[in-house]
Amino acid sequence: MFVVLLVGAFLPPLDFFIVNVALPSIRGELGASSSAEQLVISSYAALYAVTLTTGGRLGDLYGRGRVFFLGLIGFAAASMLCGFAWSPWALIAGRALQGVTAAVMAPQALASVQAIFPESEKPLALSLYGAVFGLAAVVGQALGGILISLDLMGLGWRAIFIVNLPVAILVVLFGIPLLKETRAQDARKLDLGGTALSMVTLGALIVPLIEGREAGWPLWSWLSLMAVPALARLFWRYETRLAHAGGTPLLDPAAVQAPGLGRALLIALLFYAIAPFFLLFSVYLQDALHATALGAGLVFLPFGAGFLLGPLSTPFCRRILGAYVNPVGMGLEAIGFVGLAWAIVATPAGVPPAPVPLAAILFVIGFGQGLALPTLMRMVTGRVAPAFSGMIAGIASSTLQVSTALSVAVIGGIFYTVLGARTDPAAITQAFIVAILCIAACLATGAGLSITLARRLAPPPDQEDSERPCGRHRLDGRQPGCIGAPRPCEPT
Repeated sequence: MFVVLLVGAFLPPLDFFIVNVALPSIRGELGASSSAEQLVISSYAALYAVTLTTGGRLGDLYGRGRVFFLGLIGFAAASMLCGFAWSPWALIAGRALQGVTAAVMAPQALASVQAIFPESEKPLALSLYGAVFGLAAVVGQALGGILISLDLMGLGWRAIFIVNLPVAILVVLFGIPLLKETRAQDARKLDLGGTALSMVTLGALIVPLIEGREAGWPLWSWLSLMAVPALARLFWRYETRLAHAGGTPLLDPAAVQAPGLGRALLIALLFYAIAPFFLLFSVYLQDALHATALGAGLVFLPFGAGFLLGPLSTPFCRRILGAYVNPVGMGLEAIGFVGLAWAIVATPAGVPPAPVPLAAILFVIGFGQGLALPTLMRMVTGRVAPAFSGMIAGIASSTLQVSTALSVAVIGGIFYTVLGARTDPAAITQAFIVAILCIAACLATGAGLSITLARRLAPPPDQEDSERPCGRHRLDGRQPGCIGAPRPCEPT
């Protein structure tokens, strides 16, 4: 069943990456404006981000396998709408529906790791999860260009969406008989008020970050961002009151107060500082080095290979490095970006860096990210009881999406500020170097925080399993059996 659920980890990032190379073709056939092009990307990203926590909680309440298949069927229907879109707005509507259904589907794989696997098997399961995520990243970079170049049955760019349909059909046909249902104990109804408040809060943060720069940072974007703290406080107070009243909040305060979870989520927020790299590196390759779209996509292959191998190496590295796998992975990423900046500086503007060192550097960056991702997910999800696994999987995924939006807005803004009105290769190269050094700084900060978390909170290797949440007790420190509780968990 877990293999089937891994499709939920594969399709959302695949469809995020694959559409970028298709935008020129979409513009040509549908006559999409630049703002419509941006909405094709941002409608998916924004709705995916704001719905993830709700999607995770739906799995907790109604069964993770059942919710996964409902999300997958909805995702296939949305992909069909995108593939047969007759206008830019039809395509945008399909992308928005893709974002919502992907957010229902995606958290179920990560939640199932926490709910199904014993502690001894979770590292391998999370490694496979990370490897699938890495495979989606590399496939998404190259597959879009390949499908458009092949022009299968005259479909052109539409093939990048229609390809999801046979995948979904096969997964439904072969996956439903393997269904092993898991859900939270004592599951009750969905917290509709908390769901609405969470989506409004995240929307007030994500939408202006995605749309603000493209729109020239209008007044509404600043008002929306300023409203986020008040909305977040309102959401938290509502959830706290619901929990005290004996309800089932979308975001249970007892779980969120688990020791070390806040710092782990901060590390997750810094982890996807790499997000603007994919866009900015494509700009550098195509506008400064004049590479083709397909050629630019293929340059990412060493990164994808590293991202694929990194998670598979995590169990081995964990035996050597213990709790320090995550900071080592993020440190490798930071070192790789500094090395990439050095390689570009050492090369004349408009001339590509030497291919072998460039491939090696990209492999190191991808390997570092692939090594860090499973341990980051374990760092977050492993701090709560299995009853909250869907909720915390949604929170972790939402944090990564917020990280993506923040880094694209901030680091992308730095890139375009440094670039200014110039479009020559030297200016693009200079702006790209500044941007990747900013990425390196964020990743180095995350690695440093991860070291402190490993030192202060990680149990010794021989106690690691025994000191994890047992799933039978609360995580607020008021009852035994939890990390940070007054005394160890007692058998029940």
